[in-house]
Amino acid sequence: MIEEGQLPRSRKPWRGDLPIAAIAELAGVSPPTVSKVLNGRGGVGEQTRRRVEALLRDHGYRRRQTSAATLRIEAVFDRMLPSIAMEILRGVQEVASARDCIVGFTDVHRRLLAGQPWVEPLLLRQPTAVITAFSTVTADHGEQFAASGIPLVAIDPTGDLSPTPAVGSNNWSGALAAARHLLDLGHQRIGLITGPVTDLSARARLDGFRAALDYAGVAFDATLERRGVFTFDDGRDLGAQLLARPDRPTAVVCGNDLQALGVYAAARDAGLRIPDDLSVVGFDDVDQAAWLAPPLTTVRQPFGEIGATAARLALSLADGHPLTQDRYELGTALVVRGSTAPPVTR
Repeated sequence: MIEEGQLPRSRKPWRGDLPIAAIAELAGVSPPTVSKVLNGRGGVGEQTRRRVEALLRDHGYRRRQTSAATLRIEAVFDRMLPSIAMEILRGVQEVASARDCIVGFTDVHRRLLAGQPWVEPLLLRQPTAVITAFSTVTADHGEQFAASGIPLVAIDPTGDLSPTPAVGSNNWSGALAAARHLLDLGHQRIGLITGPVTDLSARARLDGFRAALDYAGVAFDATLERRGVFTFDDGRDLGAQLLARPDRPTAVVCGNDLQALGVYAAARDAGLRIPDDLSVVGFDDVDQAAWLAPPLTTVRQPFGEIGATAARLALSLADGHPLTQDRYELGTALVVRGSTAPPVTR
């Protein structure tokens, strides 16, 4: 690896007198290529390596007298459901192990609550690449990693991080399949509980739900829609609002499985049976979905493959290979269980 030389006290210890992005521009290469040279990794032509190393030396970096650097991916979470986080990590590990790459795990929840930065500590550790699996990642964060030559891949961010690549599910088609399933069973009055529709995934699920109604010629009833966040409490409270209506829905599509669990509680409190009096569909297919009574019909997200895809993209960027697109969407699958049935005529 290459480390900086003697620098003024005001300069951050992990930089030379130019950021890596500027070194890359001078060398006519990408920041990940500079990062590979900086960390002693292969995959860089000899002439390119010599050119980059000369620039790094000229701007205050020098090579450490150590063996070749170990590849390491840092996976960053913020209090994600353990079952989902473990599936994502399993996918990352499967890809990383084939490259003898170490996988690190970081939960930044406490730092975020305290208003502390989370990017800088990661940059100090100089990982090969970083995968984030929490929603509040921004384009500015992506620029920080790019300037340091460390590839960043985001899983299901709330906004557009372009040019930082993002990996997620096809939320639109998943919600379309959920609503079509209920329509095919004969439901017409279908309630909807969404996540924050300013988020890309929640907005796509809302649009997919409405598209299914449009295709079926069923008018969208805005009074049967409730917008909240992806929590059990919101599912219970917003579900209770829908079920208290004199013209209550015969089915409810939820933004995720936690909301669906909340609707189960609301239905129980209202004296309603699932699926006899109310059909419920979730989204995610967390472990608990199959353990409910009755088991939950839901849309399965391929979290393991999402993690594996993110790892492949991150290591490809670290190898200096540009990506062909900024957004990668994997297919979803409707898992039909016992929480959905044809509506009973009232």
